[in-house]
Amino acid sequence: MAVETRTAVDLSRSAVSRYIQLATLFRRRIASGQWPVGAKIPTVDVLAAECGVARATIRQALDSLEREALIERYRAKGTFVTRRPEEDLWCEVATDWSGLLRSTKDARIEVLSDTPDVALPPGAAQDGALAPAYRRLNRRHWRNDQPFLLTEVNIDERLRGRISDEDIRSKTALRLINDVPGLEIADARQTLTIATADVETATALDLALNAPVAVVRRRAVDRDGVLVLVAEGIYRGDVVRFDVKLR
Repeated sequence: MAVETRTAVDLSRSAVSRYIQLATLFRRRIASGQWPVGAKIPTVDVLAAECGVARATIRQALDSLEREALIERYRAKGTFVTRRPEEDLWCEVATDWSGLLRSTKDARIEVLSDTPDVALPPGAAQDGALAPAYRRLNRRHWRNDQPFLLTEVNIDERLRGRISDEDIRSKTALRLINDVPGLEIADARQTLTIATADVETATALDLALNAPVAVVRRRAVDRDGVLVLVAEGIYRGDVVRFDVKLR
């Protein structure tokens, strides 16, 4: 019978807390089926030896999974997988224009602030000319009572009269711009980076400090070369999926 061997887990390569890294690793083992639903997972002692950390760190990581109802612990019996992470909570972020215009199913948008006449710094003018001023919307997106996205959306202030309050509460940033009557978008770009949650982001998205997040920046330029949209979205790393069609 073959004996399974594992490469030692190196947790020193990241500034993210070790227990958060381990929670992510264990969550992925459940999602992939490596730890199937109903199975008993290795003991704290075994995991501590495998990962080269203290038993308390393993317990912290397992605490995170238990709060998500992915595992259950039984005294004298061990720890068992109860379910896989809910893929239907994932927010699928498309890479084509039509896909980006779609709202996440069953999502609702909470408007945190609406600030008029914001001046963007000159450095923001990378893809086009800055508008004289912007309307800044800070919003939080929810699904199944879970926050999954925090956004800052800057829209050319001159478009204010053509965007309704209902639009602000229901449409994604690119949909807001796409649906403005008489506005023609000549160019749009999306950039993705991976980061970790700071204190404000962690609080707003109900995450642990330094948990992984995906930062998506979107910019749209009108036919006159003006940046009509400068937006940034911070997605929970555990509920977002990016699908890219290669051919």
